[in-house]
Amino acid sequence: MSKPLIAVLDYGIGNLRSAQKSLDRMGADARLTADAGLIAEAAGVVLPGVGAFGPCMAALRHAGLDEQARIAAADGRPFLGICIGLQLLYEGSEEAPGVAGLGILPGTVRLLSGNVKRPQMQWNRLEVRTPSPLLEGLEDAWVYFVHSFAAPMAGNVAAVCDYGGPVAAAIADDNVWATQFHPEKSARPGLRLLENFVNCARAAADA
Repeated sequence: MSKPLIAVLDYGIGNLRSAQKSLDRMGADARLTADAGLIAEAAGVVLPGVGAFGPCMAALRHAGLDEQARIAAADGRPFLGICIGLQLLYEGSEEAPGVAGLGILPGTVRLLSGNVKRPQMQWNRLEVRTPSPLLEGLEDAWVYFVHSFAAPMAGNVAAVCDYGGPVAAAIADDNVWATQFHPEKSARPGLRLLENFVNCARAAADA
Protein backbone atom coordinates (compact mmCIF):
# COMPACT_ATOMS: atom_id res chain seq x y z
CA MET A 1 0.00 0.00 0.00
CA SER A 2 1.35 3.41 -0.97
CA LYS A 3 2.43 5.92 1.67
CA PRO A 4 0.90 9.29 0.76
CA LEU A 5 3.07 12.33 1.30
CA ILE A 6 1.54 14.51 4.02
CA ALA A 7 3.01 17.92 4.80
CA VAL A 8 2.83 18.90 8.48
CA LEU A 9 3.30 22.66 8.50
CA ASP A 10 6.36 23.55 10.59
CA TYR A 11 6.03 27.04 12.02
CA GLY A 12 8.19 26.55 15.08
CA ILE A 13 5.61 25.98 17.80
CA GLY A 14 5.39 22.97 20.10
CA ASN A 15 3.85 19.54 19.59
CA LEU A 16 4.33 19.38 15.82
CA ARG A 17 6.49 16.28 15.79
CA SER A 18 4.00 14.19 17.76
CA ALA A 19 1.40 14.78 15.02
CA GLN A 20 3.97 13.87 12.36
CA LYS A 21 4.97 10.66 14.13
CA SER A 22 1.34 9.62 14.63
CA LEU A 23 0.64 10.14 10.92
CA ASP A 24 3.70 8.06 10.05
CA ARG A 25 2.42 5.33 12.34
CA MET A 26 -0.89 5.33 10.44
CA GLY A 27 0.75 4.74 7.07
CA ALA A 28 1.76 8.17 5.80
CA ASP A 29 5.06 9.59 4.65
CA ALA A 30 4.61 12.60 6.93
CA ARG A 31 7.13 15.43 6.67
CA LEU A 32 7.49 18.34 9.08
CA THR A 33 8.21 21.13 6.62
CA ALA A 34 8.07 24.81 5.74
CA ASP A 35 9.17 24.16 2.15
CA ALA A 36 6.62 25.51 -0.34
CA GLY A 37 7.64 23.01 -3.03
CA LEU A 38 7.18 20.03 -0.75
CA ILE A 39 3.85 21.37 0.51
CA ALA A 40 2.67 21.76 -3.09
CA GLU A 41 3.59 18.12 -3.82
CA ALA A 42 1.85 16.70 -0.74
CA ALA A 43 -1.31 14.63 -1.04
CA GLY A 44 -2.58 16.13 2.23
CA VAL A 45 -1.66 19.01 4.53
CA VAL A 46 -1.91 19.21 8.32
CA LEU A 47 -1.89 22.39 10.44
CA PRO A 48 -1.37 21.41 14.10
CA GLY A 49 -0.97 23.81 16.98
CA VAL A 50 -0.82 24.41 20.71
CA GLY A 51 -0.78 27.69 22.59
CA ALA A 52 -2.52 31.01 21.97
CA PHE A 53 -4.11 32.31 18.79
CA GLY A 54 -2.06 35.51 18.47
CA PRO A 55 1.46 34.06 18.85
CA CYS A 56 0.59 31.04 16.69
CA MET A 57 -0.78 33.23 13.90
CA ALA A 58 2.32 35.44 14.11
CA ALA A 59 4.59 32.39 13.91
CA LEU A 60 2.67 31.04 10.92
CA ARG A 61 3.07 34.35 9.10
CA HIS A 62 6.76 34.64 10.06
CA ALA A 63 7.38 31.20 8.56
CA GLY A 64 5.56 32.25 5.37
CA LEU A 65 3.08 29.43 5.86
CA ASP A 66 -0.13 31.43 6.09
CA GLU A 67 -0.39 31.70 2.31
CA GLN A 68 0.70 28.08 1.85
CA ALA A 69 -2.12 26.99 4.17
CA ARG A 70 -4.66 29.03 2.20
CA ILE A 71 -3.44 27.59 -1.11
CA ALA A 72 -3.56 24.02 0.18
CA ALA A 73 -7.06 24.45 1.60
CA ALA A 74 -8.32 26.03 -1.63
CA ASP A 75 -6.99 23.50 -4.11
CA GLY A 76 -9.10 20.56 -2.98
CA ARG A 77 -6.52 18.41 -1.22
CA PRO A 78 -7.37 16.90 2.17
CA PHE A 79 -6.52 19.53 4.80
CA LEU A 80 -6.61 18.96 8.56
CA GLY A 81 -6.36 21.55 11.32
CA ILE A 82 -5.71 20.37 14.89
CA CYS A 83 -6.55 22.32 18.09
CA ILE A 84 -5.18 25.85 17.57
CA GLY A 85 -4.79 24.78 13.95
CA LEU A 86 -8.60 24.61 13.82
CA GLN A 87 -8.97 28.06 15.35
CA LEU A 88 -6.45 29.64 12.96
CA LEU A 89 -8.69 28.67 10.03
CA TYR A 90 -11.25 31.30 11.08
CA GLU A 91 -11.30 35.05 10.48
CA GLY A 92 -10.26 35.87 14.03
CA SER A 93 -10.51 35.03 17.72
CA GLU A 94 -11.65 36.77 20.88
CA GLU A 95 -8.36 35.59 22.35
CA ALA A 96 -6.45 38.05 20.14
CA PRO A 97 -8.64 41.00 19.14
CA GLY A 98 -7.38 42.68 15.99
CA VAL A 99 -5.32 39.70 14.84
CA ALA A 100 -6.58 38.32 11.55
CA GLY A 101 -6.79 34.57 11.16
CA LEU A 102 -6.42 32.67 7.90
CA GLY A 103 -10.01 33.38 6.89
CA ILE A 104 -10.41 29.95 5.29
CA LEU A 105 -13.60 29.49 7.31
CA PRO A 106 -16.04 32.31 8.17
CA GLY A 107 -16.65 33.50 11.70
CA THR A 108 -14.87 34.26 14.95
CA VAL A 109 -13.55 31.87 17.59
CA ARG A 110 -15.05 32.72 20.98
CA LEU A 111 -14.45 31.99 24.66
CA LEU A 112 -16.20 28.90 25.97
CA SER A 113 -19.52 30.13 27.32
CA GLY A 114 -21.35 29.38 30.53
CA ASN A 115 -20.24 28.51 34.03
CA VAL A 116 -17.51 26.07 33.03
CA LYS A 117 -13.88 25.67 33.96
CA ARG A 118 -11.50 27.09 31.39
CA PRO A 119 -9.61 25.52 29.82
CA GLN A 120 -11.54 22.36 29.15
CA MET A 121 -8.71 19.95 29.92
CA GLN A 122 -10.20 16.47 29.89
CA TRP A 123 -11.46 13.53 27.92
CA ASN A 124 -14.93 14.13 26.50
CA ARG A 125 -17.36 12.16 24.34
CA LEU A 126 -17.89 12.99 20.68
CA GLU A 127 -21.39 13.29 19.28
CA VAL A 128 -21.09 12.97 15.51
CA ARG A 129 -23.77 15.13 13.88
CA THR A 130 -22.75 14.90 10.23
CA PRO A 131 -21.15 11.76 8.77
CA SER A 132 -17.68 12.44 7.41
CA PRO A 133 -14.85 10.23 6.10
CA LEU A 134 -12.64 11.78 8.78
CA LEU A 135 -14.97 10.69 11.61
CA GLU A 136 -15.72 7.18 10.41
CA GLY A 137 -15.61 4.83 13.40
CA LEU A 138 -15.56 7.68 15.96
CA GLU A 139 -19.23 7.75 16.94
CA ASP A 140 -19.40 8.20 20.74
CA ALA A 141 -15.60 8.03 20.99
CA TRP A 142 -13.80 9.62 23.94
CA VAL A 143 -11.11 12.10 22.89
CA TYR A 144 -8.81 14.56 24.65
CA PHE A 145 -9.39 18.33 24.74
CA VAL A 146 -7.27 21.24 26.00
CA HIS A 147 -8.83 24.60 25.05
CA SER A 148 -10.56 27.72 26.33
CA PHE A 149 -11.94 28.97 23.01
CA ALA A 150 -14.15 27.27 20.43
CA ALA A 151 -15.28 27.62 16.83
CA PRO A 152 -18.75 29.00 16.03
CA MET A 153 -21.63 26.53 15.98
CA ALA A 154 -22.38 26.63 12.25
CA GLY A 155 -23.50 24.23 9.56
CA ASN A 156 -19.97 22.88 9.06
CA VAL A 157 -19.78 21.51 12.62
CA ALA A 158 -19.57 17.74 12.10
CA ALA A 159 -19.22 16.72 15.76
CA VAL A 160 -19.74 18.30 19.17
CA CYS A 161 -18.94 17.57 22.77
CA ASP A 162 -21.00 18.61 25.78
CA TYR A 163 -19.23 21.18 27.95
CA GLY A 164 -21.88 23.41 29.46
CA GLY A 165 -23.78 22.91 26.21
CA PRO A 166 -22.72 21.80 22.72
CA VAL A 167 -19.19 22.82 21.74
CA ALA A 168 -17.76 22.45 18.23
CA ALA A 169 -15.40 19.47 18.35
CA ALA A 170 -14.85 18.76 14.64
CA ILE A 171 -15.38 20.70 11.43
CA ALA A 172 -16.02 19.31 7.95
CA ASP A 173 -16.12 21.87 5.14
CA ASP A 174 -15.57 20.15 1.78
CA ASN A 175 -11.89 19.12 1.80
CA VAL A 176 -11.12 21.15 4.94
CA TRP A 177 -11.41 19.23 8.19
CA ALA A 178 -10.40 20.25 11.68
CA THR A 179 -10.59 18.95 15.24
CA GLN A 180 -10.62 20.94 18.47
CA PHE A 181 -9.38 17.85 20.31
CA HIS A 182 -5.89 16.38 19.95
CA PRO A 183 -6.04 13.12 17.95
CA GLU A 184 -2.37 12.44 18.68
CA LYS A 185 -3.24 12.42 22.42
CA SER A 186 -6.56 10.57 22.09
CA ALA A 187 -5.34 6.95 22.08
CA ARG A 188 -7.05 4.54 19.69
CA PRO A 189 -9.88 6.89 18.54
CA GLY A 190 -7.36 9.59 17.70
CA LEU A 191 -5.22 7.20 15.72
CA ARG A 192 -8.33 6.03 13.88
CA LEU A 193 -9.06 9.62 12.87
CA LEU A 194 -5.50 10.11 11.62
CA GLU A 195 -5.71 6.82 9.73
CA ASN A 196 -8.94 8.07 8.12
CA PHE A 197 -7.14 11.24 7.05
CA VAL A 198 -4.20 9.26 5.63
CA ASN A 199 -6.64 7.09 3.66
CA CYS A 200 -8.32 10.21 2.25
CA ALA A 201 -4.94 11.62 1.23
CA ARG A 202 -4.01 8.30 -0.39
CA ALA A 203 -7.26 8.27 -2.37
CA ALA A 204 -6.68 11.88 -3.47
CA ALA A 205 -3.13 11.04 -4.61
CA ASP A 206 -4.34 8.01 -6.55
CA ALA A 207 -7.24 9.82 -8.22
